[in-house]
Amino acid sequence: MSKQLAFIDDSGDPGFKGAASSHFVVACVVFMDDLVAEEVALTMRKYRRSIGWDDEREFKFAKMKKDYIKELLRQVSKFDFRISAVVVDKSKIKMPTIKNFYNRVIGELLTNAPIKNASVRIDGHGGTNYIRTAMAYFRKTANAKERKIADIRYVDSKENILIQLADLVAGSIFRSTQVKKPDHADYLKIIKKRIDRIYKYEE
Repeated sequence: MSKQLAFIDDSGDPGFKGAASSHFVVACVVFMDDLVAEEVALTMRKYRRSIGWDDEREFKFAKMKKDYIKELLRQVSKFDFRISAVVVDKSKIKMPTIKNFYNRVIGELLTNAPIKNASVRIDGHGGTNYIRTAMAYFRKTANAKERKIADIRYVDSKENILIQLADLVAGSIFRSTQVKKPDHADYLKIIKKRIDRIYKYEE
């Protein structure tokens, strides 16, 4: 039986001090069919080879040629997956010292994303206690009204190419907030048909 798969990554940073970014984005790429997820992963691997990259090299929005990003997004957008994201405009946050702000944004995303009984993978690392606490919080928050999360894990993006897709999606949405950049609208135009909803985080 096919199962839902959800891959989460972020762009910008969750901080509020110093040179922190003006916005913070967490994005979720959702596959309703695991076979489609496999096809997208294969497409990404083939594209990586077509541009002469080593098989171990990661797709990262911040480190790629923008033409490469656009072409890869065009190729994967042909497949059936959905995108949800939370965008934080930090200038509108009333309490910039919110405890566990990063986890609260992810929790809101999981609560609103179009998932049900999904296997969720989040990019990131951390100590055992942090990971255990965070995952318990996500389950409690997202599963409050219905069982959205079947299982959840933090994974290394180097080992999961669909987390890398979530990175490109998060980066695309974050770039759309940087309105002074000439390419700020380019990436969302490509993935627009895959976007379910982009939420504005409010505190």
